[in-house]
Amino acid sequence: MKLEQIETPAALIDIGRMQKNIARMQAHMNTLGVAFRPHVKTTKCIDVVRAQIAAGARGITVSTLKEAEAFHAAGVNDILYAVSIAPSKLPRALALRRQGCNLKLVVDNPTAAAAIAAFGDQHGATFEVWIEVDTDGHRSGITPEHESLLDVGRILHENGMTVGGVMTHAGSSYELDTPEALAALAEQERAGCVRAAKRLREAGIPCPQVSVGSTPTALAATQLDGVTEVRAGVYVFFDLVMHNVGVCALEDIALSVLATVIGHQPEKGWAILDAGWMAFSRDRGTSKQAHDFGYGQPCLLNGTPLAGYVVSGANQEHGILSPIKKGAHEANGDITQRFPLGMKLRILPNHACATGAQFPEYYAIAPDGQSTPWRRFQGW
Repeated sequence: MKLEQIETPAALIDIGRMQKNIARMQAHMNTLGVAFRPHVKTTKCIDVVRAQIAAGARGITVSTLKEAEAFHAAGVNDILYAVSIAPSKLPRALALRRQGCNLKLVVDNPTAAAAIAAFGDQHGATFEVWIEVDTDGHRSGITPEHESLLDVGRILHENGMTVGGVMTHAGSSYELDTPEALAALAEQERAGCVRAAKRLREAGIPCPQVSVGSTPTALAATQLDGVTEVRAGVYVFFDLVMHNVGVCALEDIALSVLATVIGHQPEKGWAILDAGWMAFSRDRGTSKQAHDFGYGQPCLLNGTPLAGYVVSGANQEHGILSPIKKGAHEANGDITQRFPLGMKLRILPNHACATGAQFPEYYAIAPDGQSTPWRRFQGW
């Protein structure tokens, strides 16, 4: 199917851009001498993950057990479930391990560690557990110097569980926008996680793996001494938030939403699209950054950004495309002529993970314009 024939709204993957993004990240990790474990929550798509593994990725990171189950069924075995495990989900985790999945769990508090140890003892099972470390105060985890880090390690180690390593995520990197700030945070992330591993080892608790990562810090890192692997997810598609952070160009963004012009409000300078927040998502991450892209950046079908225009508003199934500056449509001609009824556009998203989640499948667009449907996993 040609691009022009796809029903709208639809999620598109530019295969050429995606492959370039994969190669860029993998080459950087190879240069730094660490393994790379992509976070697949961005795409939840086996076709994308196969491309990442083919490029050199070792294992994957997931954010739901549904992802772990689906990817293991598709043949991926080495999986880090990078969300602190709820005790009620331990039976599903055990089922995966008994199916041969090398599933690693994550905890960041003694209570959760004790629950894993008790469940493992009850069922005669040994879980591999990684401890989440907080290196930037962004979300969850134990700070490197906190005493509970050793408490968690001891509970697991002394009750027959395997402490597989420590992991951290510098999510505050999304709030930065200079190379110097990103490099500094990458070093802070590295040093904090390495320090946590050192404390565990000094206490007699094995800690073989040290895992760090976010897309901005992964790309900004210049040395990763003491780190064994890096994780990153959105890099495979990139998005407008990442563009504002400064780690990609608009031309690197591989995910877009295909939409059709279905009407106009000429006196307001609006073109109406058949894609609203049910297609783009409600994520307005760029509204907190220096450049606000509204609900997305419109582009021609060939991917060329339409400078001076933005998707400024969205209802459930309607999007509003308008000039960035009020009155700019007058200088650019009649909006009905610029964007005629039936015209199709590609809209670059604020947040690739959130936009991708609105669709059950992607249309992967090859350089010759032909598309292939790629299934996307959904649910928890």
